[in-house]
Amino acid sequence: MSTTPKDTAIDARPKRQQTAKNIRAMKGSTPIVCLTAYITPMAARLDKHCDLLLVGDSVGMVLYGMDSTLGVDVDTMIRHGRAVCRGAKQALVVIDMPFGSYEETKEQAFRNAARMLSETGAGAVKLEGGIEMAETVRFLAHRGIPVLGHVGLMPQSVHAHGGYGARGRSVDEWQPIIEDAKAIAEAGAFAVVLEGVAEPLARKVTEEVDVPIIGIGASNACDGQILVTEDMLGLFAINPKFVKRYMELGAAIEEAIGAYAGEVRCRAFPAEEHTYKMRGANS
Repeated sequence: MSTTPKDTAIDARPKRQQTAKNIRAMKGSTPIVCLTAYITPMAARLDKHCDLLLVGDSVGMVLYGMDSTLGVDVDTMIRHGRAVCRGAKQALVVIDMPFGSYEETKEQAFRNAARMLSETGAGAVKLEGGIEMAETVRFLAHRGIPVLGHVGLMPQSVHAHGGYGARGRSVDEWQPIIEDAKAIAEAGAFAVVLEGVAEPLARKVTEEVDVPIIGIGASNACDGQILVTEDMLGLFAINPKFVKRYMELGAAIEEAIGAYAGEVRCRAFPAEEHTYKMRGANS
């Protein structure tokens, strides 16, 4: 079928840029699709499929081989935030505030958040914490900085909470997590990431909090889902319980590299079609 100029114009229209306000309005409707991104080409690949791209402080573990996220600093987040914003055209880009960049005072949080947004072009920041961070979230939100909250299992606090184990697996653990999520939402967060909690608790938080709850290891009861992209693509040997691997990219990469190495060693690559010839040569 031929394409008319009118059809072409419609197809060529760019998708509308997602905003924190748009994401907030998705509560209880179509599930919100989120993934992490750290580099331009991956962001460009993810962009058309995702509502939100998170430049996570998980970059420290995924790209730099760190044991935790605690060694990541603001400059690193800005560098990767810029890269992701170059590749993302429609998804909302959110940047993690790294450990130590917002906990001291709400004024410290504002200075760092304002710098991260102004130097990258991202649309929001994410910070961890519940009731104790509500005043900081309110301070940022009232000054025009959209905030994505993060409660439940909080990677920046793993030392204080005894590791990465799931939270809320007994009912007596529920109330503090529920209160944390409510406090962050009431302070002005446009959405809240809920990590590593039992399914009944995730369902209750999603029902009782009036902003979108984005789950990671928190069941499909949430308003949306986020995963570390490299986890779901199978780039690492360790696979958390809550991750579904949609492909084994790590194995495919190893196979491709093995094929390349074999061809180099037997001089099959580069072949004639990969080789430049002299100008004017007959063949």
